[in-house]
Amino acid sequence: MGLRWQDWHPEILATLRRGAVIPAHPLALDADRRLDRRRQKALSRYYLDAGAGGLAVGVHTTQFAIRDVGLYQPVLELAMSCAAQAAPARPVMIAGVIGRTAQAVREARIARDLGYHAALLSLAAMAGASEDDLIAHAQTLAREIPLVGFYLQPAVGGIVLPRSFWRQFAAIENVVAIKIAAFNRYRTLDVIRGVLEADAADRVTLYTGNDDHIIADLVTPFYLAVDGAAKSIHMRGGLLGQWSVWTRRAVELLERIHAARAGGGIVADFLTLDAQLTDCNAAIFDAANDFAGVIAGCHEILRRQGLLAGIWCIDRSETLSAGQAQAIDRVCAAYPHLNDDEFVRQNLDRWLA
Repeated sequence: MGLRWQDWHPEILATLRRGAVIPAHPLALDADRRLDRRRQKALSRYYLDAGAGGLAVGVHTTQFAIRDVGLYQPVLELAMSCAAQAAPARPVMIAGVIGRTAQAVREARIARDLGYHAALLSLAAMAGASEDDLIAHAQTLAREIPLVGFYLQPAVGGIVLPRSFWRQFAAIENVVAIKIAAFNRYRTLDVIRGVLEADAADRVTLYTGNDDHIIADLVTPFYLAVDGAAKSIHMRGGLLGQWSVWTRRAVELLERIHAARAGGGIVADFLTLDAQLTDCNAAIFDAANDFAGVIAGCHEILRRQGLLAGIWCIDRSETLSAGQAQAIDRVCAAYPHLNDDEFVRQNLDRWLA
Protein backbone atom coordinates (compact mmCIF):
# COMPACT_ATOMS: atom_id res chain seq x y z
CA MET A 1 0.00 0.00 0.00
CA GLY A 2 1.29 3.46 -0.83
CA LEU A 3 2.22 6.10 1.71
CA ARG A 4 0.27 9.36 1.87
CA TRP A 5 1.34 12.59 3.51
CA GLN A 6 -1.75 12.30 5.71
CA ASP A 7 -0.09 9.20 7.22
CA TRP A 8 2.89 11.17 8.53
CA HIS A 9 3.38 12.05 12.16
CA PRO A 10 2.03 15.60 12.61
CA GLU A 11 5.48 16.81 13.65
CA ILE A 12 6.94 15.77 10.28
CA LEU A 13 4.28 17.65 8.36
CA ALA A 14 4.67 20.70 10.60
CA THR A 15 8.42 20.79 10.06
CA LEU A 16 8.12 20.56 6.29
CA ARG A 17 5.43 23.24 6.08
CA ARG A 18 7.09 25.62 8.51
CA GLY A 19 10.24 25.49 6.41
CA ALA A 20 13.49 23.78 7.29
CA VAL A 21 17.12 23.47 6.35
CA ILE A 22 17.35 20.20 4.41
CA PRO A 23 20.90 19.50 3.23
CA ALA A 24 21.40 17.54 0.04
CA HIS A 25 23.54 14.77 1.51
CA PRO A 26 26.96 14.12 -0.09
CA LEU A 27 28.60 10.72 -0.51
CA ALA A 28 31.66 9.85 1.57
CA LEU A 29 34.13 7.65 -0.29
CA ASP A 30 37.60 6.42 0.64
CA ALA A 31 40.68 6.65 -1.58
CA ASP A 32 39.63 3.45 -3.36
CA ARG A 33 36.24 5.03 -4.07
CA ARG A 34 34.41 2.65 -1.77
CA LEU A 35 31.74 3.80 0.65
CA ASP A 36 33.29 5.19 3.84
CA ARG A 37 30.51 4.25 6.25
CA ARG A 38 32.10 5.98 9.23
CA ARG A 39 32.30 9.34 7.50
CA GLN A 40 28.93 8.87 5.79
CA LYS A 41 27.33 8.57 9.21
CA ALA A 42 29.44 11.46 10.53
CA LEU A 43 27.96 13.72 7.84
CA SER A 44 24.41 12.78 8.85
CA ARG A 45 25.22 13.39 12.51
CA TYR A 46 26.71 16.77 11.65
CA TYR A 47 23.61 17.88 9.76
CA LEU A 48 21.21 16.72 12.45
CA ASP A 49 23.24 18.23 15.30
CA ALA A 50 23.50 21.47 13.32
CA GLY A 51 19.71 21.70 13.50
CA ALA A 52 18.73 20.53 10.02
CA GLY A 53 15.05 19.69 9.82
CA GLY A 54 15.64 16.79 7.48
CA LEU A 55 17.99 15.08 5.06
CA ALA A 56 17.76 14.57 1.31
CA VAL A 57 19.63 11.42 0.30
CA GLY A 58 20.24 9.81 -3.07
CA VAL A 59 19.94 13.19 -4.77
CA HIS A 60 22.25 15.04 -7.19
CA THR A 61 24.73 15.98 -4.43
CA THR A 62 24.84 12.32 -3.34
CA GLN A 63 25.80 11.53 -6.97
CA PHE A 64 23.16 9.92 -9.14
CA ALA A 65 25.78 7.27 -10.06
CA ILE A 66 25.31 5.54 -6.69
CA ARG A 67 22.67 3.48 -8.53
CA ASP A 68 25.33 2.16 -10.92
CA VAL A 69 27.59 0.88 -8.13
CA GLY A 70 25.00 -0.66 -5.84
CA LEU A 71 25.06 2.08 -3.19
CA TYR A 72 21.53 3.49 -3.41
CA GLN A 73 19.98 1.36 -0.68
CA PRO A 74 23.07 1.21 1.60
CA VAL A 75 23.42 5.00 1.60
CA LEU A 76 19.72 5.50 2.32
CA GLU A 77 19.95 2.96 5.15
CA LEU A 78 22.89 4.73 6.80
CA ALA A 79 21.13 8.09 6.82
CA MET A 80 17.95 6.56 8.18
CA SER A 81 19.85 4.84 10.99
CA CYS A 82 21.26 8.21 12.06
CA ALA A 83 17.85 9.85 11.81
CA ALA A 84 16.38 7.14 14.06
CA GLN A 85 18.99 7.99 16.70
CA ALA A 86 18.05 11.67 16.59
CA ALA A 87 14.96 11.11 18.79
CA PRO A 88 12.99 12.91 20.09
CA ALA A 89 13.53 15.03 16.97
CA ARG A 90 11.76 13.78 13.86
CA PRO A 91 13.70 14.83 10.76
CA VAL A 92 11.94 14.89 7.41
CA MET A 93 13.60 12.16 5.36
CA ILE A 94 13.53 12.61 1.58
CA ALA A 95 14.96 10.15 -0.93
CA GLY A 96 15.99 11.06 -4.45
CA VAL A 97 14.12 9.05 -7.08
CA ILE A 98 15.26 9.06 -10.71
CA GLY A 99 14.89 7.16 -13.96
CA ARG A 100 11.97 6.21 -16.11
CA THR A 101 8.83 4.90 -14.47
CA ALA A 102 9.85 1.30 -13.67
CA GLN A 103 13.13 2.34 -12.07
CA ALA A 104 11.57 5.27 -10.23
CA VAL A 105 8.86 3.02 -8.76
CA ARG A 106 11.51 0.56 -7.54
CA GLU A 107 13.43 3.35 -5.86
CA ALA A 108 10.29 4.85 -4.34
CA ARG A 109 9.39 1.50 -2.82
CA ILE A 110 12.89 1.05 -1.40
CA ALA A 111 12.71 4.49 0.18
CA ARG A 112 9.20 3.95 1.53
CA ASP A 113 10.10 0.58 3.02
CA LEU A 114 13.11 2.13 4.76
CA GLY A 115 10.87 4.71 6.40
CA TYR A 116 11.48 7.73 4.17
CA HIS A 117 8.66 10.24 4.13
CA ALA A 118 8.85 11.55 0.59
CA ALA A 119 10.61 11.19 -2.75
CA LEU A 120 12.37 14.04 -4.54
CA LEU A 121 11.38 13.33 -8.12
CA SER A 122 13.95 14.07 -10.82
CA LEU A 123 12.58 14.03 -14.35
CA ALA A 124 15.94 14.24 -16.14
CA ALA A 125 15.62 10.71 -17.51
CA MET A 126 12.28 11.65 -19.08
CA ALA A 127 13.80 14.12 -21.52
CA GLY A 128 11.75 14.17 -24.71
CA ALA A 129 8.57 12.89 -23.04
CA SER A 130 5.34 14.81 -23.55
CA GLU A 131 3.84 16.83 -20.74
CA ASP A 132 1.02 14.29 -20.43
CA ASP A 133 3.57 11.50 -20.07
CA LEU A 134 5.47 13.44 -17.41
CA ILE A 135 2.30 13.96 -15.41
CA ALA A 136 1.32 10.29 -15.77
CA HIS A 137 4.81 9.34 -14.53
CA ALA A 138 4.39 11.61 -11.50
CA GLN A 139 0.91 10.30 -10.77
CA THR A 140 2.24 6.73 -10.79
CA LEU A 141 4.96 7.66 -8.30
CA ALA A 142 2.52 9.57 -6.12
CA ARG A 143 0.60 6.34 -5.58
CA GLU A 144 3.71 4.96 -3.88
CA ILE A 145 4.97 7.83 -1.73
CA PRO A 146 4.44 11.59 -1.23
CA LEU A 147 6.35 13.61 -3.80
CA VAL A 148 8.61 16.63 -3.70
CA GLY A 149 8.84 18.10 -7.18
CA PHE A 150 12.28 19.02 -8.46
CA TYR A 151 13.08 21.64 -11.07
CA LEU A 152 16.71 20.68 -11.79
CA GLN A 153 18.61 23.24 -13.83
CA PRO A 154 19.47 22.12 -17.38
CA ALA A 155 23.21 22.80 -16.83
CA VAL A 156 23.41 19.66 -14.69
CA GLY A 157 20.95 17.49 -16.60
CA GLY A 158 17.51 18.90 -15.88
CA ILE A 159 14.82 19.58 -18.46
CA VAL A 160 12.77 22.72 -19.04
CA LEU A 161 9.31 22.40 -17.48
CA PRO A 162 6.64 25.00 -18.33
CA ARG A 163 4.08 26.58 -16.04
CA SER A 164 1.38 24.28 -17.41
CA PHE A 165 3.35 21.28 -16.16
CA TRP A 166 3.72 22.72 -12.67
CA ARG A 167 0.02 23.56 -12.52
CA GLN A 168 -0.87 19.94 -13.26
CA PHE A 169 1.86 18.57 -11.01
CA ALA A 170 0.77 20.71 -8.05
CA ALA A 171 -2.79 19.42 -8.48
CA ILE A 172 -1.67 15.85 -7.66
CA GLU A 173 -2.97 15.21 -4.15
CA ASN A 174 0.13 13.41 -2.84
CA VAL A 175 2.52 16.21 -3.84
CA VAL A 176 3.71 17.93 -0.65
CA ALA A 177 6.47 20.28 -1.79
CA ILE A 178 8.52 21.49 -4.73
CA LYS A 179 12.23 22.21 -4.76
CA ILE A 180 12.89 24.99 -7.25
CA ALA A 181 16.45 24.67 -8.54
CA ALA A 182 16.03 26.20 -11.97
CA PHE A 183 18.78 28.79 -11.39
CA ASN A 184 16.63 31.06 -13.54
CA ARG A 185 14.21 33.72 -12.32
CA TYR A 186 11.72 33.27 -15.15
CA ARG A 187 11.50 29.52 -14.62
CA THR A 188 11.29 29.98 -10.87
CA LEU A 189 8.20 32.13 -11.42
CA ASP A 190 6.75 29.45 -13.70
CA VAL A 191 6.71 27.05 -10.74
CA ILE A 192 5.23 29.61 -8.36
CA ARG A 193 2.49 30.62 -10.80
CA GLY A 194 1.72 26.96 -11.50
CA VAL A 195 1.20 26.23 -7.80
CA LEU A 196 -0.99 29.31 -7.36
CA GLU A 197 -3.04 28.50 -10.47
CA ALA A 198 -3.62 25.01 -9.09
CA ASP A 199 -4.83 26.61 -5.84
CA ALA A 200 -2.40 24.29 -4.07
CA ALA A 201 -0.39 26.73 -1.95
CA ASP A 202 -1.79 25.36 1.33
CA ARG A 203 -0.67 21.81 0.50
CA VAL A 204 2.45 22.30 -1.63
CA THR A 205 5.30 23.93 0.30
CA LEU A 206 7.94 25.70 -1.77
CA TYR A 207 11.62 25.11 -1.05
CA THR A 208 14.42 26.98 -2.71
CA GLY A 209 17.00 24.92 -4.54
CA ASN A 210 18.38 28.01 -6.24
CA ASP A 211 21.79 27.92 -4.59
CA ASP A 212 22.67 31.12 -6.44
CA HIS A 213 19.75 33.05 -4.91
CA ILE A 214 19.05 31.43 -1.54
CA ILE A 215 18.39 34.32 0.78
CA ALA A 216 16.54 36.46 -1.74
CA ASP A 217 14.23 33.52 -2.44
CA LEU A 218 13.52 33.09 1.26
CA VAL A 219 12.83 36.73 2.06
CA THR A 220 10.66 37.48 -0.97
CA PRO A 221 6.87 37.49 -0.60
CA PHE A 222 5.71 36.45 -4.04
CA TYR A 223 2.51 38.34 -4.92
CA LEU A 224 1.34 37.34 -8.39
CA ALA A 225 -1.83 38.02 -10.32
CA VAL A 226 -3.74 34.79 -10.92
CA ASP A 227 -7.19 34.81 -12.50
CA GLY A 228 -7.46 38.53 -11.91
CA ALA A 229 -6.64 38.34 -8.21
CA ALA A 230 -3.38 38.85 -6.33
CA LYS A 231 -2.23 35.68 -4.59
CA SER A 232 0.80 35.31 -2.34
CA ILE A 233 3.21 32.56 -1.41
CA HIS A 234 6.62 32.24 0.25
CA MET A 235 9.46 29.80 -0.10
CA ARG A 236 9.58 28.35 3.39
CA GLY A 237 12.94 26.57 3.50
CA GLY A 238 15.77 25.21 1.42
CA LEU A 239 16.72 21.81 0.08
CA LEU A 240 20.19 22.65 -1.14
CA GLY A 241 23.62 21.38 -2.04
CA GLN A 242 25.02 24.65 -0.69
CA TRP A 243 23.52 23.78 2.68
CA SER A 244 25.46 20.50 2.72
CA VAL A 245 28.29 22.76 3.94
CA TRP A 246 28.30 25.36 6.73
CA THR A 247 24.98 23.89 7.83
CA ARG A 248 24.93 25.36 11.33
CA ARG A 249 25.09 28.83 9.85
CA ALA A 250 22.30 27.95 7.42
CA VAL A 251 20.06 26.92 10.32
CA GLU A 252 20.79 30.17 12.16
CA LEU A 253 20.09 32.15 9.01
CA LEU A 254 16.73 30.50 8.34
CA GLU A 255 15.70 31.04 11.96
CA ARG A 256 16.48 34.75 11.57
CA ILE A 257 14.47 34.94 8.36
CA HIS A 258 11.47 33.22 9.95
CA ALA A 259 11.67 35.61 12.92
CA ALA A 260 11.89 38.64 10.64
CA ARG A 261 8.89 37.46 8.65
CA ALA A 262 6.87 36.95 11.81
CA GLY A 263 7.80 40.48 12.87
CA GLY A 264 6.52 41.90 9.64
CA GLY A 265 9.73 43.11 8.06
CA ILE A 266 12.88 42.01 6.24
CA VAL A 267 16.04 44.00 6.95
CA ALA A 268 18.45 45.11 4.25
CA ASP A 269 21.25 43.07 5.85
CA PHE A 270 19.65 39.96 4.37
CA LEU A 271 20.22 41.29 0.87
CA THR A 272 23.88 41.91 1.66
CA LEU A 273 24.17 38.36 2.96
CA ASP A 274 22.44 37.11 -0.17
CA ALA A 275 25.17 38.58 -2.37
CA GLN A 276 27.90 37.22 -0.11
CA LEU A 277 26.43 33.73 -0.02
CA THR A 278 26.01 33.78 -3.81
CA ASP A 279 29.68 34.74 -4.13
CA CYS A 280 30.58 31.74 -1.96
CA ASN A 281 28.32 29.48 -3.98
CA ALA A 282 29.93 30.57 -7.23
CA ALA A 283 33.26 29.26 -5.96
CA ILE A 284 31.97 26.10 -4.29
CA PHE A 285 29.69 25.16 -7.19
CA ASP A 286 32.23 26.14 -9.84
CA ALA A 287 29.91 28.47 -11.72
CA ALA A 288 32.85 29.73 -13.79
CA ASN A 289 33.11 26.30 -15.42
CA ASP A 290 29.39 25.59 -15.86
CA PHE A 291 29.24 23.70 -12.54
CA ALA A 292 31.74 21.01 -13.57
CA GLY A 293 33.18 20.97 -10.04
CA VAL A 294 29.91 21.36 -8.14
CA ILE A 295 30.05 18.14 -6.11
CA ALA A 296 33.83 18.24 -5.66
CA GLY A 297 33.52 21.80 -4.39
CA CYS A 298 31.14 20.75 -1.61
CA HIS A 299 33.48 17.88 -0.79
CA GLU A 300 36.42 20.29 -0.58
CA ILE A 301 34.75 22.37 2.14
CA LEU A 302 33.90 19.21 4.09
CA ARG A 303 37.47 17.90 3.59
CA ARG A 304 38.95 21.09 4.97
CA GLN A 305 36.75 20.74 8.03
CA GLY A 306 37.79 17.10 8.54
CA LEU A 307 34.38 15.58 7.85
CA LEU A 308 35.63 13.96 4.61
CA ALA A 309 39.02 12.38 4.06
CA GLY A 310 39.15 13.49 0.42
CA ILE A 311 37.07 14.84 -2.44
CA TRP A 312 36.78 11.53 -4.31
CA CYS A 313 33.71 11.02 -6.51
CA ILE A 314 32.45 7.87 -8.21
CA ASP A 315 33.42 9.33 -11.57
CA ARG A 316 37.21 9.70 -11.47
CA SER A 317 37.03 12.67 -13.83
CA GLU A 318 34.80 14.58 -11.42
CA THR A 319 37.09 16.81 -9.38
CA LEU A 320 37.92 20.46 -8.75
CA SER A 321 38.34 22.60 -11.85
CA ALA A 322 41.50 24.59 -12.50
CA GLY A 323 41.46 27.59 -10.18
CA GLN A 324 38.50 26.36 -8.11
CA ALA A 325 40.56 25.68 -4.98
CA GLN A 326 41.88 29.24 -5.13
CA ALA A 327 38.35 30.57 -5.56
CA ILE A 328 37.28 28.63 -2.46
CA ASP A 329 40.31 30.03 -0.56
CA ARG A 330 39.14 33.53 -1.46
CA VAL A 331 35.55 33.19 -0.27
CA CYS A 332 36.52 31.37 2.92
CA ALA A 333 38.84 34.26 3.79
CA ALA A 334 36.36 36.93 2.71
CA TYR A 335 33.27 35.68 4.57
CA PRO A 336 34.32 33.93 7.82
CA HIS A 337 30.88 34.70 9.32
CA LEU A 338 29.30 32.26 6.84
CA ASN A 339 31.29 29.18 7.88
CA ASP A 340 30.72 26.91 10.87
CA ASP A 341 34.31 25.69 11.24
CA GLU A 342 34.32 26.14 15.02
CA PHE A 343 31.08 24.18 15.45
CA VAL A 344 32.56 21.31 13.42
CA ARG A 345 35.86 21.46 15.29
CA GLN A 346 34.09 21.13 18.64
CA ASN A 347 32.06 18.07 17.60
CA LEU A 348 34.06 16.26 14.90
CA ASP A 349 35.56 13.55 17.11
CA ARG A 350 32.14 12.64 18.48
CA TRP A 351 30.59 12.43 15.00
CA LEU A 352 33.42 10.23 13.77
CA ALA A 353 33.34 7.92 16.81
